[in-house]
Amino acid sequence: MVEINKPQILAEVTAAFRRYEQALIGNDIAVLDELFWNSPHTLRYGIGENLHGHAEIAGFRAARSPLGLARELRNTAIVTFGDDFAVANTEFVRNGGEGRQSQSWARMPQGWRIVAAHVSWLKPPLPSPAP
Repeated sequence: MVEINKPQILAEVTAAFRRYEQALIGNDIAVLDELFWNSPHTLRYGIGENLHGHAEIAGFRAARSPLGLARELRNTAIVTFGDDFAVANTEFVRNGGEGRQSQSWARMPQGWRIVAAHVSWLKPPLPSPAP
């Protein structure tokens, strides 16, 4: 039987999730690249892009603007399954828009890594007014 939310494993994944969030809002590309599994099997479905493999994900991160990345998280839920797999889901508010994010995490020899992720808007931000 798979044990759900073992305290030590939940703490590890929560710490990895928080590290990812800090890297995301701080645009720390090296940490973001580190926390995604370095594999052609890794997926990230974003708001306007479908990225297949670590190389595409890293390329997207490198080309993305570092502006306007701060956000507020709501209703974050992390669930671990045994010692080596977890899912993290959260809602976020950024630039007046409301979105959601899901991540699948797996323990790899290098530590916890995101193996699949999805980001989408529930309510996109309003366009900025023209100057």
